[in-house]
Amino acid sequence: MHYETSFLSATAHTYLYRRPNADTLNFGDHHMHRSRHYLASLFLTAALAVPTSLMAAAAPQEASVQIRVYDRNHRDYHNWDDHENRAWNQYLSENHRESHEYSRSKRREQSQYWNWRHAHPEGDRDHHDNDRH
Repeated sequence: MHYETSFLSATAHTYLYRRPNADTLNFGDHHMHRSRHYLASLFLTAALAVPTSLMAAAAPQEASVQIRVYDRNHRDYHNWDDHENRAWNQYLSENHRESHEYSRSKRREQSQYWNWRHAHPEGDRDHHDNDRH
């Protein structure tokens, strides 16, 4: 005993048949191709989504520490950066002092530096400009 039903559509056709000794229905080629297309579209979606999600991920920022130094006499803060470090070394040189870190200097020397620094706002730039002439 063999039953066969045909479903026709514009794009494909499906055969449904019952085996005489089986309780299950078997679908024809159309459903096999359909599941392959479904899996292929899933893999394609995953392949396109992964690079997009990686591009959207936040990039780590470079760690930077900003050092601020308080000038007690002038009651203001200064950012200690390469520019300020060059000015500090110029101050030490002009005042015939040995090179050392600002943080290791005494409070009196720091106060003298900030007085000099406010009198020389362009500190190391003036020194470099004179070298160019």
